[in-house]
Amino acid sequence: MPNWLPLLVEPEQLQSSLQDPNLVIVDLSRLPSYVTHHIPAAIHLEYAALVKSAPPVMGLLPDLRHLQSALQALGIHPDAHVVAYDDEGGGKASRLLWTLDSIGHPGLSLLNGGIQAWIGSGYATETTKNSVAKTEYKIRQYLAHTIADKHYVLQHIDDPNVIFLDTRTAGEYSGKDVRAARGGHIPGAIHLEWTANIDINNAVRLKPCDVIEAQLQALNITRDKTVVTYCQTHHRSSHTYMTLKILGFEQIKGYPGAWSEWGNDPDTPIEI
Repeated sequence: MPNWLPLLVEPEQLQSSLQDPNLVIVDLSRLPSYVTHHIPAAIHLEYAALVKSAPPVMGLLPDLRHLQSALQALGIHPDAHVVAYDDEGGGKASRLLWTLDSIGHPGLSLLNGGIQAWIGSGYATETTKNSVAKTEYKIRQYLAHTIADKHYVLQHIDDPNVIFLDTRTAGEYSGKDVRAARGGHIPGAIHLEWTANIDINNAVRLKPCDVIEAQLQALNITRDKTVVTYCQTHHRSSHTYMTLKILGFEQIKGYPGAWSEWGNDPDTPIEI
């Protein structure tokens, strides 16, 4: 049986588990960063393999066949425990983990602080580009309970039991920074920039759970509601999705496409 790691794994926990045969470490850093230094045995994954584009809408879920091929190339199998990390605060790594959560894969961990924390902890890195034997991993479907689409948002926009959590910058939220045909936010959405959960002075690790909890409570974001995270393409908001999951929230969804879809559709309501 695999050595199951916590959802948020510290460098020292990962270091002690490197010999676990069911461990799959995925590096979503930029390729130059990966070839400079990566965790031993880590497999590189280009972020583009996780998303599909239908301009102007970006950040959509890939077709199941495409995703299945990408995961097979990583050596993922049903018993694999996947630890993901990157070099930019955890957004790309979290998008992989949200995607895996959305197909029901149980073994998931986010490396707290990514490669910065690993190196800062003094652990060894390597430069060899790793590869593994392709598996026969099969994907049946995406699970609706982890995913919100435009139709879900429209149906629940006035639902008091659903919170839309906008994780973009304050400028994007207010409509001053326009990155689609229209600026603004989903009506009633609460703003909490994704970086508010990150301690930039501690190797971009998550802030302590009680600090994040206090931020959420101040915004009336509670576990009895369904929380839908979104940004421009569900890159940044994947990190917030994982943060909520780490905190024990169970009713959470990510909105792929996000503002690149909502803000470019002339028929969707917006608020500024």
